[in-house]
Amino acid sequence: MRSEPVMPPWFFDAHCDTFLRVVENGAEFEAAGGLHVTLPGLLAADARMQVFAAWTLAERLQGEEDQAAMRMVEAVAAACRANPERMLLVRTASDLDAVEDGPGRVAAICGLESADPLKGDPRALLRFQEAGVRVLTLAWGDNAFCGSCFGRGDGLSDKGEELVALCEEQGVVVDVSHASDTAFWDVCRVSEKPFIASHSNSRALCDSPRNLSDEMVRVLAERGGVVGLNLYSGFLSGEFAAELTRFYKDLEKRPGSVDLSFDEKGALVTDFQASLPHPPLSLVVDHIKHLISVGGEDCVGLGGDLDGCDSLPEGLDSVLDYPKIAARLRESGLSSSQVAKVCHGNFARVFRDLLP
Repeated sequence: MRSEPVMPPWFFDAHCDTFLRVVENGAEFEAAGGLHVTLPGLLAADARMQVFAAWTLAERLQGEEDQAAMRMVEAVAAACRANPERMLLVRTASDLDAVEDGPGRVAAICGLESADPLKGDPRALLRFQEAGVRVLTLAWGDNAFCGSCFGRGDGLSDKGEELVALCEEQGVVVDVSHASDTAFWDVCRVSEKPFIASHSNSRALCDSPRNLSDEMVRVLAERGGVVGLNLYSGFLSGEFAAELTRFYKDLEKRPGSVDLSFDEKGALVTDFQASLPHPPLSLVVDHIKHLISVGGEDCVGLGGDLDGCDSLPEGLDSVLDYPKIAARLRESGLSSSQVAKVCHGNFARVFRDLLP
């Protein structure tokens, strides 16, 4: 008897920064090319659910972070209105059902990457929630609510604990990527529902504070959460991460480096990363299989950080290449059921459980 053909999975990606580039640089989301994530690319890859993050940083925006974040959220909503047959702005869990039965439409989920736009007021979340935000990444840098992994390392403040409770009450998914280790354990202590790490990898394989330790992965999994595999080279490859660390240390010693703006430093990092070799695609499989070995097959998904990073593994240039990840996972020995869980099932489950 012939075996049934293995159907390629569709994709749920829990983090991209595409609309930062759309709003700030005028990039074309609805046309092919120019971005890691475009509407034609999502449809061609059968990426049916995508979280679009609105990244802001108080240090960079000097008091306008709330306005900048809302512009990105509104741009996602505008794209959905302009393409009603191909995009749907997700407000409730039932909206996910509209895209799950077949290809041809993308469920767009809005997120805030950092709580900086709330300007220290937990109740300010409600304005963004009304606009469509359904994911909150608590920190990117340190803020009034939460310490970050590259900052002071503080945990949740009293306002941060209030914010986590409000997210759970309002159906906004709590995201601990970028949070400090102390903040991670504080979220474990105060949360009553599953939470996610939308775009983080395994610290055991790449020793970056942006990645999760095995103990963190186990606890997050026990709580019903999901880790989204980040495709950025610096969180996949220990060698790449070490080169970046050396570069940052050298940059600090350069005359005038303290006077550089955030964006000026970012441009120097981008140029340096372009000189480094891309790590192999096999590292994506290694991280996913390690996370499964630690937390089980129900705790791993994809959170590529596309359009938010400058270096990707060999063979991955955009969302169009996501089917390569599925194929490599099958070749590595994962079952079709396990591959489907990683590619979409796990995040679809937790979002369905947490959204209103």
